[in-house]
Formats: sequence, structure tokens, C-alpha cells
Amino acid sequence: MSALHIDTSTDVVELTRQLVDVESVSHRERELADAVEAVLVAASHLEVTRRGNTLVARTRLGRAERVVIAGHLDTVPLNDNLPARLEGGTLHGLGSCDMKGGVAVALKLAVEVAEPNRDVTFIFYEAEEVEARFNGLNLLSRSDPELLEADFAILMEPSNASVEAGCQGTLRVEVRTHGERAHSARAWMGSNAIHKAADILARLERHEPRRPVIDGLTYHEGLNAVFISGGVAGNVLPDECVVTVNHRFAPDRSEAEAEAFLRTFFAPYDVVVVDSAPGALPGLEVPAAAAFVAEVGGQVAPKFGWTDVARFSTLGIPAVNYGPGDPTLAHKQEEHVPVEHIERCERTLRAWLTAGVEGGRA
Repeated sequence: MSALHIDTSTDVVELTRQLVDVESVSHRERELADAVEAVLVAASHLEVTRRGNTLVARTRLGRAERVVIAGHLDTVPLNDNLPARLEGGTLHGLGSCDMKGGVAVALKLAVEVAEPNRDVTFIFYEAEEVEARFNGLNLLSRSDPELLEADFAILMEPSNASVEAGCQGTLRVEVRTHGERAHSARAWMGSNAIHKAADILARLERHEPRRPVIDGLTYHEGLNAVFISGGVAGNVLPDECVVTVNHRFAPDRSEAEAEAFLRTFFAPYDVVVVDSAPGALPGLEVPAAAAFVAEVGGQVAPKFGWTDVARFSTLGIPAVNYGPGDPTLAHKQEEHVPVEHIERCERTLRAWLTAGVEGGRA
């Protein structure tokens, strides 16, 4: 067990600063995971399970509902942005926004709310910022899916301390055109594959993206060329051109439906799927979700992007993103989080978990 000590008795902003100052770049989360584990196992009301550097802490009170509150421990690599510093009402530092502010909120609640009105599963997981095969939540869904069972899930991703429901799916495909090589001085003897790609680009330019309304939220799809490659030499007509297209699709479509749409859209060109991840339905009609949204207040927004809420959706668990910080600051050198966001998220979640319950604190 690590000698590092995390003091959860302090306020949630100071707890965030402590977490930020523990370097936990992806694949190097062990020191922080050890310290978080020590805090969790000391709380007698929690049942703690560890898989690698992923920790699961659950209450077992026999409540009618169970919710998951999850956050990842890892960060992107350092960029001369440690240690943390508090300036005015803002905490600066690597991971402050993405997402140690959210982790601090969840950790403090896990320790202090001993008798929540719903059973809670707190998950602190590794390797979110790297390939999906390393993602602790993904690995847990395969090794111990029963630990993820719940009626509703909250992912503490930065969302400006407001609710962003569900998420879009993402699909990347390579669309190929084929030609025939020839010397560029005798172009009539060949066929230029790059020129043929003009039709693909024209289709994309003309495309009107869908804007489906799901649970009262309007999702705006996207279909865009993100790479184009081709060419053999400066005096040779290319015999192949590849346009890489990213499709961000609304969660009312499955991956298979999104792929079928693209194959039809680009027919008769060759289409090869190179990357795919499902979206997540918001599920705001679920009682726990409705109660949470009512507690948070304000306008619920759709998530324009992909997050790990999709992993819960594939398990049939509706999920939302809710955490302190502006998501556009994630991974930036000047990453920071407003103190007010951290405090508001902690206050709101505590109120939601203790409403109608006496003695909610440990």
C-alpha cells in the first residue's frame, strides 16, 4: 500500500488539489489508486473491489434503486502544468478539469454519505485517456459486469456543472476511389483516382445532417472528411485515393444502422470501417434520472461528443455526464476548473443522495 495519504476530511476544493498533485498519467495510476483504495477501505459502509488500478466501492442497504457515480483517475501527459495552484476562484493544474474535480466530489461523497437514499456504486477507473482496450471501465464490464449493474449512472466528466445527457456515437470509415496509373504527360492513358474523389467531397458538402429529438433533446449529427490521401509520385497519375470520414451519429441509431447509412450514402464506392463506438440514450424518464435532473435544475443539454456513458448504455443503463469544469479545456496546458463548479457539484449530489434520509453523513 502506498505511503501517500489523501485527507478527505478537508473541503472538496482542497481535496481536488491533493488529487491533482498526484501524477497519474495513463498507465501510471498505481500511486493514486493505492491512496484512493486506502480511503475507501477505511469506510466501513463500503464494499470495495479492486481490479488492476480500478476501484469499485458499493453500499449495500437494500434500497429500491442503485446508481453508479464514476470517474477516471488518469490524465494525459504532463505539459509543465503541475503542481496545482489556486488563484482567486480557479484551481489550475493537469487533470483539474478532466477530471480530478469530479473524482474529488465522488470520493468525498463515497466516504461521507454512509446512508444514501439510493444504493450507490462508486467507480474510480484507470486508462480512460488511451486506447479502449486499456480502459478500466471497459475491462470491468467484461470481467465483472455485475459490479456495474444499476438503474442509472452519472459520469463525472466536465460539463460546466450542468447535465449533458447521453452521447453521440462515432464511426470512422475510409472511402476509396480507384484509377489507373499513367505518366502525367500522357494522362489520357490512365485514370486519376484523386479526381474521382471530388464526387465524395461534393456529397459531403451537400449533406444535411439529421437533428433528431430524443427525450426532448436535439442531437445534431455530423458527417465530415477528416483526412484525404493519395498519390504515387510527382509525375504519376494515382491509382487510389482514400477519404477518411468521421460520422457522429445520434444515439437513436445503433452502430450497425449508422454503418448501413454510410454504405448507402457512399454507394458504389468501397467503404471500410476503421473505428466505431456506440452512442448512449439519455434515458431521462428513469425515476432516478428524473429526480437527479430536478435536483440539478437548469437546462439539460445533449452531449455532442463521445464519453464512457456509452459503456453504460450498452449494458442497458441510462447515463448522463455531470461534472465540474469546461470540457473545452480538457487536455490543454492551461487546464483549470472553477472552484464554484466543484462546490456546486458536491452540494448538488449530496442533496440528491440524502433527500428524505436522516443521518446521511458518516
